[in-house]
Amino acid sequence: MFHWVKQQLKTISLFSQLSDEELEAIVHIATVRTYKPKMLAFLQGEPLERVFFIARGTVKIYKTDVSGKEQIVSILQEGDMFPHTGFFRRGTYPAHAEMMDETTLIVIPIEQFEQTLICYPQLCIKLFRIMGEKIIELQTRLEELAFHNTAEQLARLFIRLATTNGVYMNGRYRLKTLLTTRELANMIGAARETVSRVLSQLKQQGIITTDDDGYYMIDVDALQQKR
Repeated sequence: MFHWVKQQLKTISLFSQLSDEELEAIVHIATVRTYKPKMLAFLQGEPLERVFFIARGTVKIYKTDVSGKEQIVSILQEGDMFPHTGFFRRGTYPAHAEMMDETTLIVIPIEQFEQTLICYPQLCIKLFRIMGEKIIELQTRLEELAFHNTAEQLARLFIRLATTNGVYMNGRYRLKTLLTTRELANMIGAARETVSRVLSQLKQQGIITTDDDGYYMIDVDALQQKR
């Protein structure tokens, strides 16, 4: 298991430039957990105690309000880490983390991870870059909510998903995760009925299709003209 964790950490951008000795320091504080679909790594509001790295699978990060309404923050894949907040301060998890399929996570206690960051400043710099990218992504999504209608928001969402969650096949991007209409709506903060109507139009135009297993196939070039 030690060797497997070390090999997995090498594939994660945050750790890819570390020496074997530096990697081993992280492996010694890490544990591995496997989750079934729908299981939760943590709940919104629970004490923030661990940081997670995805070795295999897909994780949905979402927030809920007092009425139970869901807002999907992001869909994370192999190589991603979460949460991105909470380092060097005490707090709670800002959202729920739910497995979308069978998922294997490498888990590191926050306090020990912080000590590792202090020992290896290059890790801190990489982490700040990752957090900066997340801030820019969230700013872009806020602008989309403010300045674009549902059709434009859905087009931008599919383009983003094609980049982060897609595999290029025969001129289209096939998403690696099954997403429902409600989940798509929750990702852009729109009504499910409205998203369903826009999605039907995109399917009629042949811009969005599904394969035999129900995974979305996306014509990104056509969507670029609808943003």
